[in-house]
Amino acid sequence: MLYYLFTYLDKIDFPGAGIFNYITFRAALAFIFALLCSTLIGKRIIRKLQQLQIGETIRDLDLEGQMSKKGTPTMGGIIILSSIIVACLLVGVLDNVYMILLLVTTIWLGTLGFADDYIKVFKKNKDGLHGKFKIIGQVSIGLIVCLTLYLSPNAVIVENVDKHVDKDTQTEVVEYSKKEIKSTQTTIPFFKNNNLDYADMFDWAGEHKQLLGWLFFVIVVIFVVTAVSNGANLTDGLDGLATGTSAIQGVALGILAYVSSNVNYAGYLNIMYIPEAGELVVFAAAFIGATVGFLWFNSYPAQVFMGDTGSLALGGIIAVFAIAIHKELLIPILSGIFLVESLSVIMQTAYFKYTKRKTGTGKRIFKMSPLHHHYQKAAGTVDALIQGPKQAIPESKITVRFWIVGLILAALTIITLKMR
Repeated sequence: MLYYLFTYLDKIDFPGAGIFNYITFRAALAFIFALLCSTLIGKRIIRKLQQLQIGETIRDLDLEGQMSKKGTPTMGGIIILSSIIVACLLVGVLDNVYMILLLVTTIWLGTLGFADDYIKVFKKNKDGLHGKFKIIGQVSIGLIVCLTLYLSPNAVIVENVDKHVDKDTQTEVVEYSKKEIKSTQTTIPFFKNNNLDYADMFDWAGEHKQLLGWLFFVIVVIFVVTAVSNGANLTDGLDGLATGTSAIQGVALGILAYVSSNVNYAGYLNIMYIPEAGELVVFAAAFIGATVGFLWFNSYPAQVFMGDTGSLALGGIIAVFAIAIHKELLIPILSGIFLVESLSVIMQTAYFKYTKRKTGTGKRIFKMSPLHHHYQKAAGTVDALIQGPKQAIPESKITVRFWIVGLILAALTIITLKMR
């Protein structure tokens, strides 16, 4: 809204109005607005949740300090999502295809998570929304993302087609295609020729190659959105854990969006140039501001939990953001925390079923899954293959250590663009 106001003022030569044309300025405003919104409305929303007696139901897992969380308000993801939306509406370009796509993702997955929390809290059904409806919701947003990127005339890339050394300056020069194209290309890490076109996997299909490339892209998008969304949901088990790791990933994605949308930086890094993707920097700033503001209340000891309202949406936002800038294959590195948490649950479940079928008694790999709970138990308390560490680690220390790992993974994600 403010963008359109100041654009009009700029046309009539109002002094200083042109500053809204700078993405960095609007990104800074988006961060401030989201941060202020989440901290200022946070207290009111928490108070309202307490009045409605929307408290978290805690299962006794024999974890230190666990039962003290009983009754802590949940569904706090409303604070994060509303802060993102308000900030983007204020300073974003609302007819930008990428901004629209991320706002739709935020609302869509936020509503899905809200329905799950509502059933758990108000209907007293601990299972929440049936798994098939969650999958349908996640698959649906995946299809929306694919169709938008396929049909929108503004969702295009300019391909980096060649690189050579200038004879006069002895510097590397990246040459770009002279036209904008629709493409199923994505960036792959650690390879010199770092553009992978899904369509190239179907050279045998002849004239149907591109169509099959897009169909495969649909499968990739649905898988990535579902996996990251569920990974964030599993990570949301300690105070501030999912919130902090999401904020860190938001910073990395904002940087990737900025360099991808700036032809000079894209040329320096030899990556595809994505016109109009700069607006995602504004969204990323709002995302970071909202999550950091929520940490004011969600850090240990938490005054509110985000619930599925927040965790499903945060994971989905990260996935769709990466897909929009053609960096989805960097997700296993960037979202490594989410990946490991998900794998720990899959491994634990699979091994338990396998050993129970073979021996009649189910055995465990970890003392508890997801992985963050493994560190909350002392050695010898549970029969598991992995017993370390010997002593239970305090919750706040586990969270901070996971944040540190998340920072390392975010830094690695960014520098993969030059590590070839």
